[in-house]
Formats: sequence, structure tokens, C-alpha cells
Amino acid sequence: MSSPFGPAATTAMGSLPGEDMREWTKFVLEGVTIPFLPELPARPYGDMVSRAAGVIGSLALDLQPAGWRLTGGNDPRASLDQRRARSLLQQDLDVLEELAEGYEGPLKVQLTGPWTLAATVELPRGDKVLADHGARRDLAEAVAYGLQEHVAELRRRVPGASLVVQIDEPGLPAVLAGAVPTASGWGKHRSVDGPGSVDLLSRVIEAVAPALTVVHCCAARPPIEVFRKAGAGGVAVDVSLLTDAAWEQIAFAVEDGTTLYAGVVPTTGAVPKPEQAAGLLTRRWHEIGLTQKSLVDVVITPACGLAGAPSPSDARARLELLGRTAQVVGDAAEA
Repeated sequence: MSSPFGPAATTAMGSLPGEDMREWTKFVLEGVTIPFLPELPARPYGDMVSRAAGVIGSLALDLQPAGWRLTGGNDPRASLDQRRARSLLQQDLDVLEELAEGYEGPLKVQLTGPWTLAATVELPRGDKVLADHGARRDLAEAVAYGLQEHVAELRRRVPGASLVVQIDEPGLPAVLAGAVPTASGWGKHRSVDGPGSVDLLSRVIEAVAPALTVVHCCAARPPIEVFRKAGAGGVAVDVSLLTDAAWEQIAFAVEDGTTLYAGVVPTTGAVPKPEQAAGLLTRRWHEIGLTQKSLVDVVITPACGLAGAPSPSDARARLELLGRTAQVVGDAAEA
């Protein structure tokens, strides 16, 4: 199955440096083929977990020194922090709606997934939501419902957009491995089995259908099989980290019609030449037995989020490199 975006598609993972939402929105609407709603964690309430807190409407959370916590209530007005996170999101959507007037084409939005939130957000009396089966189910359902409403609002604000929903799950490998520390720091939370992990993630993915979905996880062995079974149409990875076993999973996924979002442009260090950025992807593609022609369906991205870039200009240089790198990959597909 060919990519829905056509050849030489590019995008980024969402997070960017600095605090100028207007300038970044202008840039991504023109600078990548799959524009996205920027996330600017340098702003108060601009990080990925705060963004999720702003999207969630059926559970109340507040911000403690240790991070976000469920308050145990059902009234989101109980949390000043949650209202501030929601207000910032609305301001960002206002900017997007203004600048994307008349836009037609793909548009991506990102949100922290249920397992990473469960491993990050605390219960009212301490420890992580991950420790409580009922609480993590309730959190996943709140994420699914909130994201569904968020997507509906985006469709109203940018009616010409074909939405792509990116679910960020950097914490899922640790959840599956039983590597998330308990509150005391002396132990680890019990690992979650494969079917259990698929269940909660699939609730979120199903909630936004028929929007295209991609699950993002920058790890050496991202749980690609979990993502596929949960119904994700794409997987986003940092290709420089992948083990041989992970590349095998990539091969199975691509052959099954999953779109690969290949993180090939590094987020730090020297900005490489396009041929350098594309080299690992094109070489491993051949080694795992995929056809060169199928490279045309790969979406080219930075290795991960760019919020840690030393400056907005550095991040822009990396985003500008995406198109040239995609062209090199496209040329390899035709070779």
C-alpha cells in the first residue's frame, strides 16, 4: 500500500525551541509537506504532558512540584493549572486557524499517549497512575475522549485539512519492561503484557478514526508490534537507534502497509549533508530485504523532537534539510 502523502513527504515530531508560536506556525505551514501544530515546551504549560492535561476534559489534574497529578475530582475547573494549559492550547489553535485559512492538505497534531501519561502522572495519594489498573483505564478513556474532541475542533477550524494524529509513547518500552520506578525509588512497577498495552492504546486510536494515526517512539527497540495491533497506520522512529530486531519489525510493518516516519536528521550536533542523513535508511532498507521502490512511501523526519535544539535557527536548518534528504531517498527509490 502506497503512502497517502505521495513521494518526498516530510514532517517533524512537533516540539520546537523558543516561544514564538506565530513564527513557527508560519514556518511549518510552508516548510514541510505534512504541517503540524507546533509544541513549544519553553513556554509555561507548553510541554507534552501539559498539552495532554489541556486536552483532557473528563478528569481533573493539577501541577505539583513533582509533576502532574490526578486530583480525584471530575470537575476540571478545580485545577487552575489545567485551565492554564487549556487556555494556551486554545491560543495556539487560534493562531493556527488564522494562518491556515484556506489551507488544504495533511495536518498533524501530537498528543502524549495513555501509557506514557500513566507512567508520568501521579495518583491523588502518590505513586504513578500506572500502579492502578482502574485509574490507568480511566486515564486512557479520558485521553481518547479529549483527543476525539480536539480532532473535531481542528476539523472545524481548518476544514480543508486531512488530519494526522501522532500519539507520543516514549515511555511505553519502560512500561513493557517493568522499568518504571515506584514512588519510593526502591522498586519498579510491574510490567504490562502485550495484550494489555494494545487495549489502552487502541482505545485512543479508535477514538479518532478515520484520521490517519502514527505512534512515535524513539527507542532502540520500539514496540512496533504493539503499535500495529493497536491499529496505528504509521510508526515514527529514530533510525540511528534501531537494533537489528527492530529493523526486522520495521520490515514486517512496511510489508503490511504501515507508513514509516523515518527519523534521519539528527536533533543535535553538526547538520549533515542530505546524502549523510539518508545513508543509514537507504542502506538498511536494502539489508532487510525491502524493495528500493517502496522507499518512496517513507516520510522523512528529524530523529526526535527539536525542542532541545540550541536555537530556533538551528532547528529551522534541520527542518529545511528534510526536503533535500527526502529527495535523496526518492532518487534511491528510483535507482
